[in-house]
Amino acid sequence: MIVVFGSINVDLTVRVERFPEPGETLAGLSFETAPGGKGANQALAARRAGAVVAMVGAVGTDSFAAKALSGLASAGVDIGSVRRVGAPTGTAMIHVDARGRNSIVVVGGANGVLAATDAPDAALAPTTTLIMQLEVPLSAVYDVATRARARGAHVVLNAAPAIALPAALLDEIDVLIANEHEAEALAGAFSVSGSPEPFAAAMQRRFGCATVVTLGARGAVAALPGKLLHAAAPEVDVVDTTGAGDAFVGALAAALDRGVTWRRALAEGLAAGSLACTRAGAQAALPMANAIAQLADKVEPTIVVDEPNSGHR
Repeated sequence: MIVVFGSINVDLTVRVERFPEPGETLAGLSFETAPGGKGANQALAARRAGAVVAMVGAVGTDSFAAKALSGLASAGVDIGSVRRVGAPTGTAMIHVDARGRNSIVVVGGANGVLAATDAPDAALAPTTTLIMQLEVPLSAVYDVATRARARGAHVVLNAAPAIALPAALLDEIDVLIANEHEAEALAGAFSVSGSPEPFAAAMQRRFGCATVVTLGARGAVAALPGKLLHAAAPEVDVVDTTGAGDAFVGALAAALDRGVTWRRALAEGLAAGSLACTRAGAQAALPMANAIAQLADKVEPTIVVDEPNSGHR
């Protein structure tokens, strides 16, 4: 089972030909309101990848709350541990340009009052894979990770958005996932190389956690004990990259939760992230399990496994 402890937002998305310069006003091409938030996106991604999923989060009592939860509820994600609070529901203001790139500003709102106690002990079992991100209070993330690890759960941390992380938190996780920007930010804090492969290997050795760095259109690299996996992303027609990272995290965690090999899990994560780029929006673009599996079947054989100590690839 997957438990996601994280943010729930409403996405306000404007499509533009290009991003505005400071002080400039542009005419937008379209506007859309949709459910989002890294936590909710990853919960839905894991659910569409075939996992049983529960969401732990917070929304307001405003008109945005129902919209924010609509995607999770319709997909069958358990939202019984989503708390209603006095703060406004979180929002993300997203610009998407003609090349599919995005620029995002997030206002946390209710996500800022999410507490570790919102995650019940019963949900943090040895059969649980816990997914966390950093759009909710860091102290709560640390407390939940510590409780989950002590109770035998498998802990996955997506280090997004990029913020300073205490070593004590990284000591409590099993899987660390970061993009290149987030990896560079962490590298500076822990005095390791910011290049993807050396960073992943160094963090794996120091904290004992599997470390994955996503590389956008270039794929991903994953460091495991004694080996490094290099995976190229499949070629797709990019429409909108919003939510691609969340698709990767959710599908990867769902695959690991099923007990597949790391090679297969990485293939499914890349397949999901790539497919998410072929449609507009975040949650609307998250792919289903059958599509993920079909593309992952093509990705998996191309993954290169480097075992430096054995000389084999």
